[in-house]
Amino acid sequence: MELKTYFYETYALHEIISGNPAYKKYTAGVAAITTKLNLMELYYGLLLKYGKKTAEKYYQEFAEYAIEIDDDAIKKAMELKQTLKNKNLSYVDCIGYTLAQQRNIKFLTGDRQFQNMPNVEHVK
Repeated sequence: MELKTYFYETYALHEIISGNPAYKKYTAGVAAITTKLNLMELYYGLLLKYGKKTAEKYYQEFAEYAIEIDDDAIKKAMELKQTLKNKNLSYVDCIGYTLAQQRNIKFLTGDRQFQNMPNVEHVK
């Protein structure tokens, strides 16, 4: 049986780390991808909240799931950002969402800006 793959947006990574029960089903038996940009956001958030040791631990834990961002994804992401400028999406979120779309996988997040968007698994 093939594993279901998700793009783990920074919000989702934080929720998994904090032990949110709604994210438990995304911690085993699934495949994950993210980007170094999401890991950058994660590292900074953990650095502020918990310190360097914790930030390092989770950065390393999730680094193996980081994929490259190609030029086409960057351009499409910026077109998405322009199209949805009223949603005030971050550059990192637009890139992640675009990568998920390109791979036909769900974008896992709890960010309200993505609620009711196609190809999104919105979990609070």
